[in-house]
Amino acid sequence: MLRFRLSNTLLLAAICMLMTSVASIDTVVTCDNSQNVHRLNCDNGVIIVQAALYGRANTMTCSRDRPEEQLADTECALDGTVDILKRRCDGKQMCELSPNVVRTSDPCIGIYKYLETNFTCMPAFHLTACEHSYAYLHCDVGQVIFVYGADYGRHDRTTCSFMRPTSQLQDVVCSQPTQKVAESCNGKNSCMVRASNSVFGDPCAGIYKYLEVAYTCEYPLSMPYEYEKMV
Repeated sequence: MLRFRLSNTLLLAAICMLMTSVASIDTVVTCDNSQNVHRLNCDNGVIIVQAALYGRANTMTCSRDRPEEQLADTECALDGTVDILKRRCDGKQMCELSPNVVRTSDPCIGIYKYLETNFTCMPAFHLTACEHSYAYLHCDVGQVIFVYGADYGRHDRTTCSFMRPTSQLQDVVCSQPTQKVAESCNGKNSCMVRASNSVFGDPCAGIYKYLEVAYTCEYPLSMPYEYEKMV
């Protein structure tokens, strides 16, 4: 087992340098309503979620036509919200979800809540591998792979659709976010991963799927996170 590690000081410095030199932080707020859509989008690069709140942190946000008693608790936050957002959105160019997805419990009964996400758009390579084919990740000599995110499923009817019957393209809300690509490829110079149900499971039976991967190439000492390379 070969490990690349950064000290806490160097790690923080690397993250700060990467964040300030590459991207600013964007914020999206969606009021708590089952019909609303929380939409994160990067025109360039891929989404990396920095923070997320489901609850209430002030009396002004999403306050229109709401009585004061529904805005009173400004220390309301549901634990685990950022983990859900990162699992659903990291590494994607666009991410949409309903606030219902994060509402696993009610952190403050009687308070009108909202979903707020802070994210950056990070430069990345973006690969798509149709089901039964391979995604090939590779970096220049001296650099190693860091996977921002990967998803196995289907999000539209056009990607990987050639010669496929309509019935295999219908489910466009088929998603299986996965850490398996990161586990297989992080810290390596190159890596191949098969897009198949045997590797990732089958999130939508009968639908022809594809694997999407977003990654970057870093020199080992400047990597923003801890890596492990299995040899």
